[in-house]
Amino acid sequence: MHPHSNSRSPTHAATTANLPVGAGQAWSALGGRPDLLPRLAHCRRSGLLPSVLPVQELATGSVAACSLAAAEFTDVRSPGSRASCATVDDAAVASAFASDRHLRVDGRAVTAFAALSRFWPTADGWVRTHANYPHHRTRLLQALELAPESPLGTRAEEQAVVERLGAEIARRTAAEVEETVCAGGGLAFALRSPGAWSQHPQRIAESARPLVRTARLDEEPPPALGRAVAAGPLDGLRVLDLTRVVAGPVATRTLGALGADVLRLDPPHLPELPDTWADTGFGKRSATLDLAGREGRSALERLLAEAHVVLTAYRPGALDRFGLAPEALATRRPGVLVGRLCAWGESGPWRHRRGFDSLVQTATGIASLEATPEGTPGALPVQALDHATGYLLAAAVLRALTDQRTGLPGSRVIDLSLARTAAWLTDELPHEARPIDGPDDESAPVIRETDSPLGRLRYVPPPVAQHRPGPQCPEPTTDWPQPPSLFGTDPCEWRSLA
Repeated sequence: MHPHSNSRSPTHAATTANLPVGAGQAWSALGGRPDLLPRLAHCRRSGLLPSVLPVQELATGSVAACSLAAAEFTDVRSPGSRASCATVDDAAVASAFASDRHLRVDGRAVTAFAALSRFWPTADGWVRTHANYPHHRTRLLQALELAPESPLGTRAEEQAVVERLGAEIARRTAAEVEETVCAGGGLAFALRSPGAWSQHPQRIAESARPLVRTARLDEEPPPALGRAVAAGPLDGLRVLDLTRVVAGPVATRTLGALGADVLRLDPPHLPELPDTWADTGFGKRSATLDLAGREGRSALERLLAEAHVVLTAYRPGALDRFGLAPEALATRRPGVLVGRLCAWGESGPWRHRRGFDSLVQTATGIASLEATPEGTPGALPVQALDHATGYLLAAAVLRALTDQRTGLPGSRVIDLSLARTAAWLTDELPHEARPIDGPDDESAPVIRETDSPLGRLRYVPPPVAQHRPGPQCPEPTTDWPQPPSLFGTDPCEWRSLA
C-alpha cells in the first residue's frame, strides 16, 4: 500500500471523564475492565456526522471499544512490554463510516443503491425497499406481480419498471406491501414512528437482550496461534468469513488490519456486488465454496480444522444445515469463537426475516426521526448501524480472545443485530443539541491510494489505532495489509505460517 494523508491538529483528551459516553457503554457491553478506559485517548471534533440522532457518539463509541480491545490483546500477546494505549479520532471514525463515499476505483465513485432501493409512498404512508442484488430485485417484483421480462434492461426500460412498481405500491397500504414482499422472500418494510416501533413484538424481544451477547459453550482451551506477533496483534489468527454486504465485512476487514488471516467464503451462485466488494474487501482474501456439494463440505472441514474464528451474517439458523451452528462448530473445533450478525435478532417474530441497514432504520423509527420538514422519510448520514455493529463484532472477538487466554477458556458464541444497535442509538446514547446542516470542524479525512487488481483505489484507512502513551493524537499508523483481490479468485486455503 502507498499512503499519503492530510495533516490535522486535533485536541487530546485521555481521562475517563472526557471520553465519549458511547465508548464506556460499548466497553461495558463487551465485558471490558473499567480500569483500562484511561488508556483510551480521544481526539474530539464536532459536527462530522450531522444528524438528529447521536450518530457520531455511536460511531466513536464502537470504534473506541474496538481500539481498546486491540490494545488489550496486544498486551496479552506481548507480556512484559510497555502497556499499549488506544486512540479514537472522530475525523478518522467519520471517514471510515463513510468509506464507500470516499472510495474511488480508477477515479470512479461507487454506486450505493440501485434504482428500486428507495422509499415509496403508499396509500397510507411509506415503505422502503432493498433491491441491490438481482435476486432481491426479482423477488420484489414477483411478489407484487410485476416480474420483469429480463433482469435488467436499458435505462428507459428500467425507468418504466420504477414507474410501474411505484404505481403498484401507491395503491396498497404500507403493511400490505411489507407482508406481501417479505412473504415472497423480498425486502420491503413500512415506515414506523418511534412510538409504533416501541410497541412492536420484535423490538420488545430484541431490546430485552444485551447489545453484545457472548456465551461460553464449553471450557476447552483455545487453539494456539502458532507464531509471535509480527504483522499485528492478530498475526497467526485464522478467520473464516462467511459474511456479506457491510456489517460483517467491516468486522473482518478490521481483524485483517490487525494481522489476522481472513478468508472470505461465498457461494458461487451469489457473487458480491462489485462496488461493495471494492469497499469491504480490504485486508482479506476471497474464495467461493459450494457448501451443498461434497467437495465444498470437505474443503470447509479442512479450513475449520485450523480456524480460530468463524463469523457469519445470515438469518438465524440459515447455515445450520451445513454444520455451522455454534455448538456443532465447537464440537469439531474446540475453543473456536463463533460470531453471528443478523438484521433483526435471534428471537422475536422477525428473526427469520432478511434485512439491511436502510430497512432497519425504516422499521425502527430512525427514518421517521430523520424526516424532512415536509414529512419525507430521512436516513442517517451514513450506514451507521452496519458499521457500528461491525466494529462491535470485531471488538467482541478481540475481547473473547483475551478472556480465553487470561483465565476463561472455552468456545464462545457472540451475537449482535442491527436492530439492537439501533436501540442503542435511539434509546441509550445521550441526545444533545447538535448541528444537522453540516460539519463545523474543518478537518479533512485521511485518504490513501494504492494499486490493486480492481484498479487504482482511493480509500480510507482503518480507524482502529494504537500507540504508546504521549500528549498528541498520532496520524493513523494502521493500514490494510492488502487491497481487495478479484472476488472469488483466491485459493481456498490458509496462508502458511512459515
